Amino acid sequence: MTVSEGDPSWAGPLAGVSLGLPAFHITEAEIKAQVDAEVYGSEVEMVELVLEAAEIAEALGQVRRKNAVA
Repeated sequence: MTVSEGDPSWAGPLAGVSLGLPAFHITEAEIKAQVDAEVYGSEVEMVELVLEAAEIAEALGQVRRKNAVA
């Protein structure tokens, strides 16, 4: 939320400052496809197994769609 809508805690220099930057997660298909398969395998793949990647992607997608409309 900080990069798209501003610091939600209103505690830092980005309080209320919307940067409008879209946020992505490394496990989202469009990002994963941009990473060398060997690097992804050694750095991310094991963690991806324990993450709820689909739920993370959906949550980020909702934020991106909300900010695209705004």
